[in-house]
Amino acid sequence: MAKLYINPSIRKGHINPELQGHFSEHLGRCIYEGLYVGEDSPIPNTNGIRNDVVEALREIHVPVLRWPGGCFADEYHWKDGIGPKESRKKMINTHWGGVVEDNSFGTHEFMELCRQLGCKAYVNGNLGSGTVQEMSEWVEYMTFDGVSPMADLRAKNGHEKPWHVDYFGVGNESWGCGGNMLPEQYGMEYRRYQTYVRNYDPENPVKKIACGPSVDDYEWTEKVLETTSRKVPERVHCLMDGLSLHHYTVPGTWESKGSACDFTGEQWYKTMYQAWYMDELVRRHSAIMDKYDPEGKIGLIVDEWGCWFDVEEGTNPGFLYQQNTIRDALVAGLTLNIFNKHCSRVKMANIAQMVNVLQSVILTEGEKMLKTPTWHVFDLYQVHQDTDLVESFLETEMIGPEDASVPSMTESASIDADGVLHVTMTNQSLDADYPVELSLATGKAGTVKGCILTGEMNAKNTFEDPNHVHSIAFDAFEATDNGVSFTLPRHSVLRLDIPLE
Repeated sequence: MAKLYINPSIRKGHINPELQGHFSEHLGRCIYEGLYVGEDSPIPNTNGIRNDVVEALREIHVPVLRWPGGCFADEYHWKDGIGPKESRKKMINTHWGGVVEDNSFGTHEFMELCRQLGCKAYVNGNLGSGTVQEMSEWVEYMTFDGVSPMADLRAKNGHEKPWHVDYFGVGNESWGCGGNMLPEQYGMEYRRYQTYVRNYDPENPVKKIACGPSVDDYEWTEKVLETTSRKVPERVHCLMDGLSLHHYTVPGTWESKGSACDFTGEQWYKTMYQAWYMDELVRRHSAIMDKYDPEGKIGLIVDEWGCWFDVEEGTNPGFLYQQNTIRDALVAGLTLNIFNKHCSRVKMANIAQMVNVLQSVILTEGEKMLKTPTWHVFDLYQVHQDTDLVESFLETEMIGPEDASVPSMTESASIDADGVLHVTMTNQSLDADYPVELSLATGKAGTVKGCILTGEMNAKNTFEDPNHVHSIAFDAFEATDNGVSFTLPRHSVLRLDIPLE
């Protein structure tokens, strides 16, 4: 029997709601058809934004949304997306599918989406092909409450009062699609651009996010932090509030990533291995950040993560549309557990992407909409939002092939303001159910409630059967003298809610 030890009296950090953040790029059918259909659409909408999608996203309490990219951000010029829609400039989306972008979804529409979702706004600025002036004026347009050219322009376009921008990204993937820069080069550009991301509301400052590394590019992290801290030693946090990290779970090669639905047991474990790699990445990048920011004031912002498979047959290769199975659910569960366990440094994460792209939580087809298995994981894990991480340790074994072995299970535990302990666990095994004895170091378990998500390894929801995969109540546990005992089924994601007495 595996042992899970939890000490509710030892708090290890605070789990920001933003760890369950999302990402929406002008890519494929994420924005258009997915989130935004326009005011004249027969699909029920409010100010052009789909009512059914908003309702589903509000159910999981989306805490923050990143926009407009991604690679698209560094070719996006924000003034093309304001004013009367009929006069907005059209452009070719050169990164994603070569389709026409009509800019009908711009700054006002994004802020309206955030309002409807009740979430924070994370805007990514254009450093790659934009100017300092352009970025500075965008921040002024969105956040300045006073007399100025950009504030006047915003009022002219129908929004007199400013919005609040919670996070602002200064460039995206500047090591690649955002400019192919060297880390020292980006560091110098970041120092200049961030200077003009003004905080017009000192009581609610915009948090500035610097472009961090791709996967295991530890040199990028080192050099960017070294460059941005030069002449301000011990005060690098004055220039940035967060450093991004991108890592996608790709079980094959970039040329042949593998099918989202038709995969073998070996490919299952390779996927879990790639997802588990996130733990090493967070630890090693955090160690570098500790050198320059020992007080932990700079957050590690994992603003692109998730599964990336080959597109579904017959769809535009540039649209990155893929299905979503129990395998995706396990990746989501174990990744969110990793973020929880590292909440002292990881302050925000944004799964890629929200609708119809990569590891989506929502899929749409015309007027139809479904919640993916990944949506159900976010539904299970939302109880961790704004809680305190508590000490926990789980005895596990390594499973899978020798070159892609992973822990059999993962866990994280938190306690909320009402004293309820929330435990989430994943079982990565394809063939083993694990008996677990959960022991509490302090306190006694009250009336336990549970919820579980499981199914065949490639089970998915379709528009013909949208609820094939969904979470159900879990009551197969027994109270013990100092905890709870239960069996965690193979390829499952479990949540237990334990009031402490």
